[in-house]
Amino acid sequence: MTRRHIATSLAVLTGVAVLFFGLNFLLNPGGAPDGFGIRPWPEGNADGYFVVKGVRDLAVASTVFLLLALRQRRTLGWVLLIDAIIPLGDAMAVATHGGTVATALSVHVSAAAVVVLAAGLLLTEGRVEARQEAVREAAAAL
Repeated sequence: MTRRHIATSLAVLTGVAVLFFGLNFLLNPGGAPDGFGIRPWPEGNADGYFVVKGVRDLAVASTVFLLLALRQRRTLGWVLLIDAIIPLGDAMAVATHGGTVATALSVHVSAAAVVVLAAGLLLTEGRVEARQEAVREAAAAL
């Protein structure tokens, strides 16, 4: 599997995961907060929270898929790097609003790490490919 395939796979995983989370909050508001780590406030009445989170996640997923479809891989890398702020903010919200640090780290910080990894791969793939091409040309010249 090439670096490009791994970067694409991680970008698709990012888009699918965010799409799932967004749809889950919009379509399963009674069960979605359990996996997020914050109990709705007030108990059982968090409709606005679910709409905001769901729409946010759908927008992020749409951006990922649009940039992949347009083959704007470097731009997608920058967008993903910026979007890594979202799960880090979620982790802070969980840790400071009654959730556990374990949930903040295992769910949200780990998601941020995957997003940053995908961004890094996308942002550096052109340089790696150029280096590989230079090595092939040098080898062919020998």
